[in-house]
Amino acid sequence: MRIHFHGHACFEIVGETGRILIDPFLTGNPSATARPSDFTHLDAILVTHGHSDHLGDAIHLSKQTGAPIIAVFELASYCQSQGAKTHAMHIGGKHLFSFGLIKLTLALHGSGIQSPNDEHMIYGGLACGFLLQMEGKWLYHAGDTGLFGDMELIGRRYPIEVAMLPIGDNFVMGVEEAVHASQLLRPKVVIPMHYNTFPLIAQDAGEFLHLLQRRVPESQGKALSPGESYEV
Repeated sequence: MRIHFHGHACFEIVGETGRILIDPFLTGNPSATARPSDFTHLDAILVTHGHSDHLGDAIHLSKQTGAPIIAVFELASYCQSQGAKTHAMHIGGKHLFSFGLIKLTLALHGSGIQSPNDEHMIYGGLACGFLLQMEGKWLYHAGDTGLFGDMELIGRRYPIEVAMLPIGDNFVMGVEEAVHASQLLRPKVVIPMHYNTFPLIAQDAGEFLHLLQRRVPESQGKALSPGESYEV
């Protein structure tokens, strides 16, 4: 199983049981190395919340590939109204798909969807994170979130192989908070995300890796540049 990083918070998970895309912000993403046209087959599109840098090309990709968008009920309903195939879930719920098990987790963030005419925000429900069990491994995409204490509970209940955590600060956790989150989650590998896409979220991934190694030696840090991948 391989985890491909496409910039910002967009990851593609490819294994023997399926091909999953998370938060497909490709069009308009200055760091993206992939385009929507690169994806002709997907088994699912996971969207953590409705902000444009996460919902991104999800609706277009669902129409293009026939893959369902998996999201909280309110966001899934909006995507369905735009012609996408969807599977609605909500925080705390889980569902077994053909490619693996998905469980939605808490994320401390907003989820407004910018209206097509940019005049107002459409309510997108709660932001979420995703736990994905695929080929016997647990992966955790935290979505956009601040630090929260129940990360410790997540770490206790699920033996996380890889955690994808935001470090960009301002809108999400910063470097220090993401290291603390790693202490609570206890994953084998941490991949930082949601940083350096725009000047406002510029961060030093090297600083994160250094602090992680010093404070959470049981977790290995792996900073991926857009276009790079990690084999689980």
